[in-house]
Amino acid sequence: MKINASALSPQECYRLISGIVVPRPIAWMTTQSPSGVVNLAPFSCFTFVSNSPLMVGVNIGRKGGREKDTARNIRALDQFVINIADWSMVEAVHASAVEYEAHESEVERLGITVTPSDTVTPPRLAMAPISLECRLHSITAYGDTGAEFFVGQVGRVHIADSLYRDGRIDTRALQPVCRIAGANYATLGEIRELKPVAQTPKGVIEPRS
Repeated sequence: MKINASALSPQECYRLISGIVVPRPIAWMTTQSPSGVVNLAPFSCFTFVSNSPLMVGVNIGRKGGREKDTARNIRALDQFVINIADWSMVEAVHASAVEYEAHESEVERLGITVTPSDTVTPPRLAMAPISLECRLHSITAYGDTGAEFFVGQVGRVHIADSLYRDGRIDTRALQPVCRIAGANYATLGEIRELKPVAQTPKGVIEPRS
């Protein structure tokens, strides 16, 4: 099968690419409105963009052409928190994707406890094993539907003690939630650790001795 991407509608493109770019990590984002309403929403177009300084990026689209509460709150305060959920929280992550009115708080509706952040105004989720406190670095628009890529510089990282091993995260212990196509989620399957490789002058990849 061959598909001409330019002939697809935005919805058809989303259905297609969301089944190709998998699995996707989820940024479970807490933001706060100028009036103090705490918003919580999951976004699966999430990655890191720099390690010095540490920066992460999240693509936030629009719903029916309208800016989402998360994007509007970030513009207002220039701050947000990315929480990383573990597999035990998958149902709460999915439930938080429901669109509430701007004056309604998802954390209150869902009964999720928040705790104050150290360096930013939006709170972090008390149950999240990892939280990244971020200040807005830049916003870049892409495409024809109003989607924008929000980049934040990470100032404070909160990590559950049980997950931290010699400067690294024990990903097996974390069991992060990831998104695949549709309303489908997954976590880590088989993890296969391979030896480091080095490229030879002929371009052949061989294990290092």
